[in-house]
Amino acid sequence: MSATDVPTISCRGVWKVFGARAERVVGSALADLPRAELEAKTGCVAAVKDVSFDVPEGCVFVVMGLSGSGKSTLVRCLSGLIESTAGQVMIDGEDIAGCPPEWLRDLRRDRVSMVFQHFGLLPHRRVLDNVAFGLEVAGKPKAERHARAGDMLDLVGLSGLGDSYPDELSGGMQQRVGLARALANDPEILLFDEPFSALDPLIRRDMQDEVARLQRELKKTVVFITHDLQEALKLGDQIAIMRDGRFVQVDTPEAVVARPVDDYVRDFVRDVPRGHVLTAGGIMGAPLDADETEGTVAASTLVSELLPIVVATERPVAVIDDDGRVCGTVDRLSVLRALAEDPAPAHIDGVPA
Repeated sequence: MSATDVPTISCRGVWKVFGARAERVVGSALADLPRAELEAKTGCVAAVKDVSFDVPEGCVFVVMGLSGSGKSTLVRCLSGLIESTAGQVMIDGEDIAGCPPEWLRDLRRDRVSMVFQHFGLLPHRRVLDNVAFGLEVAGKPKAERHARAGDMLDLVGLSGLGDSYPDELSGGMQQRVGLARALANDPEILLFDEPFSALDPLIRRDMQDEVARLQRELKKTVVFITHDLQEALKLGDQIAIMRDGRFVQVDTPEAVVARPVDDYVRDFVRDVPRGHVLTAGGIMGAPLDADETEGTVAASTLVSELLPIVVATERPVAVIDDDGRVCGTVDRLSVLRALAEDPAPAHIDGVPA
């Protein structure tokens, strides 16, 4: 494997068990006991159980699950804020468990930034100084850190507010300050731990749009923790569904919606508007000769946008990739199947599958 093939973040068999003699739970049948029973028998709580995944450079990896599923514990293991009980957490191929404290401090100061649900702003400091705080800790000169902080405030849409104090800002604006602070040291990795959970729905949507915009511009490597499926579908290149400390499914947003691996994931995605997630490329059939099709659509076209196109023609529509090559076809039946609750029904309105 070449250096360019090494994932920015790689976890292999990561466990985090809280309690005395935690190592006896790792890999044992005890780990499969219900939480209350495990704690009663051993005094331990298994928060993360045998989790493995990779996050390539520039990708957004979303971990979602209900409260108590272990997702926040996992993200703290990635930065070394919590030490894993077993397994490997590697940043650029280096196992953080084997690194000296100085390396870990440098990692958290220069290469990894976290954004939490609670903003953690210093109330007695101006917004500009809050954004510049990490640079101040790193010993950067005042003029340099203030210039950088001002640039970051511009980037997150808070130009001109550097002299304000946190309590003069709305919740959404305060979270933008937290985001600017996380970006100020130009980190390689951003870790988000349910950052928008405390915001009202409209502000939350604006912040999701802001993160999506910044990611398009900056191409950071991101791990984003959430319990909101719509948020996960909107932001993630890959989504991991977590339950009781384990990953149940890791896949693209489209695949999670179209092909849930079990009833637990199926319940999560049941109310998702499939037409706004699934694409022509995800539902297409085999390519056909040009004289058998009518028109073309891009593989990235959402199923909701396909519906009027396939209704307007009796023939299949050709699907083209980013290079303009035909890679498949879609028709009325494939779109109806995609929109149905069952991803592969036996028939629709009497039409055999």
